[in-house]
Amino acid sequence: MRKAIVSGANGFIGSALVRELIANGVEVLALHTPGNADNIPKHELVSSLPVDIANIDQFAGSIENGKFDTFYHFAWAGSAGEARVDCELQMRNALWTVDCLKFAHAIGCTRFVGAGSIMEKEVVAAVTAQQTRPGMAYIYGAGKLTAHCLAKPVAADLGIELVWSIITNAYGEGEFSPRFVNSTIRKIIKGEPLQFTAATQNYDFVHISDVAKAFYLIGSKGRPFCEYVIGSSNARPLKEFIIEMQQKLAPDSQPVFGDVPFTGTDMPLSVFDASAIQADTGFKAEVSFAEGTQRTMDWIKSVESI
Repeated sequence: MRKAIVSGANGFIGSALVRELIANGVEVLALHTPGNADNIPKHELVSSLPVDIANIDQFAGSIENGKFDTFYHFAWAGSAGEARVDCELQMRNALWTVDCLKFAHAIGCTRFVGAGSIMEKEVVAAVTAQQTRPGMAYIYGAGKLTAHCLAKPVAADLGIELVWSIITNAYGEGEFSPRFVNSTIRKIIKGEPLQFTAATQNYDFVHISDVAKAFYLIGSKGRPFCEYVIGSSNARPLKEFIIEMQQKLAPDSQPVFGDVPFTGTDMPLSVFDASAIQADTGFKAEVSFAEGTQRTMDWIKSVESI
């Protein structure tokens, strides 16, 4: 990989990948929504292009054909908040993924790296099991799964290499969302009670710096039409992660388990197996959860008034 395009380059993972790519000497074209480019690194290897992903085909004339070899796709509307349960939006995201795949092929890219989610696995388990009543949160995962299912045959038909990632739970500096790690850290900073479900469900978290390294290696060394789980290689019950975070960040606090009902799906540890990415690319996560959450809390304190 010498030159790459990154859609959603201003986002949490996209901007982290841009930094990782330029650290490895890769020239980057950063695609971003108009007016949103503040997170894209300023560097001689980086150029940016404001685009509307919904009309990506209109921008083919703005990119030199054959100049870029790899297309990373992170642009995804409604990845957090209420928009995660918007059926129409999540299905449009899946179709826009296919549009980006076709666009990548049209401008001469030979490889397309998709950003999937561990929720794809949860959706399959929750929807196919008898008498389950999946919550609305699964709609986001259904969109990711649909994108994966559509992209693979389209890529095979076009003759472009598809490599799909399954991100477990990325967290770290640069993310403002109210997802689990951030919400828990904000409670710790405010001194609020730490109340959780029984937290016996299996989970995994991976720091953003490791996620960026994983995507660089997947783009460089991943095998065509393979799927790679990006995780810590230390998946375990959520309770163990919570205790590790509490002992590091709030040693005088006492987490309470069981006060919040759990309505999700407990996945077997095998789903989080990250051995394939290590075998094919050499990737292995380096940042422990304790260290990563400390970095994240320090960052939140520096940028937010809590």
